[in-house]
Amino acid sequence: MSMPFIDLAAQQRRIRDKIDAAVAAVLDSGAYVLGPQVREFEAQLAAFGQAGKALSCANGTDAIALPLMAWGVGPGDAVFCPSFTFAATPEVVPWVNATPVFVDVLPDTYNLDPAKLEAAIAEVKAQGKLTPKVVIAVDLFGQPADYPAIKAICEREGLKLIADSAQGFGCTLHGKHPLHWADVATTSFFPAKPLGCYGDGGAVLTNDPVLWDLMDSYRVHGKAVGPDLEGKTFDHDPKYLNTRIGMNSRLDTIQAAILIEKLAIFAEEIELRQAVADRYAEGLAGAVLSTPQVIDGGVSVWAQYVIEHENRDGLAAHLKTKGVPTAVYYPVPMHVQAPYAAFPRGAGGLPVTEAKAETVLALPMHPYLPEADQAVIIDAIRGFNG
Repeated sequence: MSMPFIDLAAQQRRIRDKIDAAVAAVLDSGAYVLGPQVREFEAQLAAFGQAGKALSCANGTDAIALPLMAWGVGPGDAVFCPSFTFAATPEVVPWVNATPVFVDVLPDTYNLDPAKLEAAIAEVKAQGKLTPKVVIAVDLFGQPADYPAIKAICEREGLKLIADSAQGFGCTLHGKHPLHWADVATTSFFPAKPLGCYGDGGAVLTNDPVLWDLMDSYRVHGKAVGPDLEGKTFDHDPKYLNTRIGMNSRLDTIQAAILIEKLAIFAEEIELRQAVADRYAEGLAGAVLSTPQVIDGGVSVWAQYVIEHENRDGLAAHLKTKGVPTAVYYPVPMHVQAPYAAFPRGAGGLPVTEAKAETVLALPMHPYLPEADQAVIIDAIRGFNG
């Protein structure tokens, strides 16, 4: 019988009584959308992520779109992002009629390559067809991007910086969360994420209260917010005064209540994930092409544990016979997929991205992975002769 790739049930067993009580409290209250638990969770999330404010929303994709909308990013604007990422990262850019520009990644951390970013910006400026506006750095597989280097480029070029922490919320670099460098940090609460709910959800963290107000407006149909009402008299609910074209992207109160309980044990779970990663690194040394390398000074939340193997597909097939599930993130880079193939690519193309797509393989990873199961995984990999 196959072991779980991510064992959500193990965590649920640990806090099920608290989850049940939290959900019951919401059911009793009747405040099912943007109820008081949403505001409580936003405050706790901001504190955890070293942010001034947090804005919850319906999913991690909307979380990336909201700051783009609030900044007025649109036609003729270039948004730089990796191709070695989930579709949500570049997907939101055409939503606002801007253009994604794909940038290659570093071969060790799989995160955005600052040198390739700098070259891509220079190329776009030289061509003169697009105006560089935003960089989206992705905290892939749970570890922080090279934010000091990326931020220096953004400051020099006058660009906004989004930390897409859908996989990496909770990661740090030299003790600081990505928002220390980024204009906003976004995350996803999809169930499989290190901090996940039991449905969809997302959030944006920021230190800019004016930006928070704008995003709050955009997430609720462009409703009027504080600055919109200054000097005006409007006696009705401001949600019926729409000052911009927005979307419907609210976090359900039940999900917020669940996330409050999950956030309470999140720091400990990050430590448990690190212990699992350490056991993998020790057990797989010399047995695979590479094990994960974390940026100097970085702490990963280990959303995935991704190894490389020259016969990736053969190894995956072998592990399946041993009851070990695996996954490939990402077998087809975004820049070669049909909807994205016509968008610009950074100078020199994306050779690292294309090479990694052929060799990466994710192993079971969660805070409660039993050492006995992990030993089975390691032994199976070490025993592969293909």
